[in-house]
Amino acid sequence: MYRVWNFITAYSILLISGAVIALVWANTNPDSYHLIVEYPLLFNGWIGVDVGHWERALGDAVHHFEYGDFERVLTFHYLINDMLMALFFAIAGKEVWEAVILENGSLRGKKAATPLVATAGGMLGPIVVYLGIAYFLGSTTFDAVSRGWAIPTATDIAFSYLVGRIVFGAGHPAVRFLLLLAIADDAVGLIIIAIFYPSGELAPVWLLLSIVAAASAFLLFNWLPRYLDRGDQLRSRSTWVRKKLGWMPYAIAGCLSWFGFAQAGIHPALGLLPIIPAIPHADRAFGLFAEAEKYLTDTLNQMEHTLAIPVNVVLFFFGLLNAGVEFSAISEATWLVFAGLIIGKPLGIFLMGWLAAYPMGLGLPAGMRTRDLVVIGFVAAIGFTVSLFVASAAFVPGPVLDAAKMGALFSFAAVFLSVSAGKLLKVEKQNG
Repeated sequence: MYRVWNFITAYSILLISGAVIALVWANTNPDSYHLIVEYPLLFNGWIGVDVGHWERALGDAVHHFEYGDFERVLTFHYLINDMLMALFFAIAGKEVWEAVILENGSLRGKKAATPLVATAGGMLGPIVVYLGIAYFLGSTTFDAVSRGWAIPTATDIAFSYLVGRIVFGAGHPAVRFLLLLAIADDAVGLIIIAIFYPSGELAPVWLLLSIVAAASAFLLFNWLPRYLDRGDQLRSRSTWVRKKLGWMPYAIAGCLSWFGFAQAGIHPALGLLPIIPAIPHADRAFGLFAEAEKYLTDTLNQMEHTLAIPVNVVLFFFGLLNAGVEFSAISEATWLVFAGLIIGKPLGIFLMGWLAAYPMGLGLPAGMRTRDLVVIGFVAAIGFTVSLFVASAAFVPGPVLDAAKMGALFSFAAVFLSVSAGKLLKVEKQNG
């Protein structure tokens, strides 16, 4: 439990604190809460959100620039959700990239086959439950909430990993299975956000800026020094680039890529992802949250660990600016998201996991039983961070968004269901 507590303090305390503060604040003084969330910081013609409601609220206190028919303003909410959360998704993208590309990556080969099939079930199940119940509630409700179908597909890597360790024990193969599933889930989730939830009118030509930035960073600061170091055991050119330039070239390329995504109409929080493959990385990965990775000297891992504290601060503000929902906002969307996570996720993971393990003949990891799939399904039903993010991308501010966010927050009930299912199904904890 000491290691688990270290994990909580490193990855979760600030996020939870921000969410709790937001809930209390929004339910005691909602006007001041929303005033801070949408407070205008910097005005610009291509960034931010519509300022109409701010004009109505503050009158002459808000001055903004107009660019033809297009007027926008930078708020705290935009700063965190669309700009700084790019750092969080970059770290998630780094783990996915290593899991796929490295020889010992967790998403390579047959060992990842069953978790990947179970991941498909963990995404299809929530969609079917969410849209199915919405359909039976009538066309008015369906039309209002249908855009949020992807909200319950999310699995919060950090919290699901934590709960998985508590339920199964750190040494149980189900924890590794769950981690593979959560990483794959986030990978697909990033694709869903990019394709189905554009942040504006699509202008794909701007993606060329992201592609050129990533390609230039890779060729000039990664591939070229290594090419010139052929036969040089000291790798003098690569060492010079790493020591003198550090990760500045990739930071510049990241800014250009982010701008390209913003202009292309794709959610800019994903804007750093194209740069991840361009950054020099280690030959092996020790696994998500592995302490050993902090001792690796490759640029990609150094960047991740340098960003760890800033990203945790960002997650605090993400919780603070997104979890502030009044309990009076609970409505159909709340229960649809909740049902998608609590019912659809476990059902989909169990059915598809069983299908992969037996009819498809892919099997389960040694030491893992079929009943463990049920418990994994409940653990993976914790949506929280990514569900809140998808909700903000799916709906405009208003009652439906607030109700959907409350459903994402309610997904913490999966913690109690996971522990209960573990005891009921007699999970054999392995702490080795």
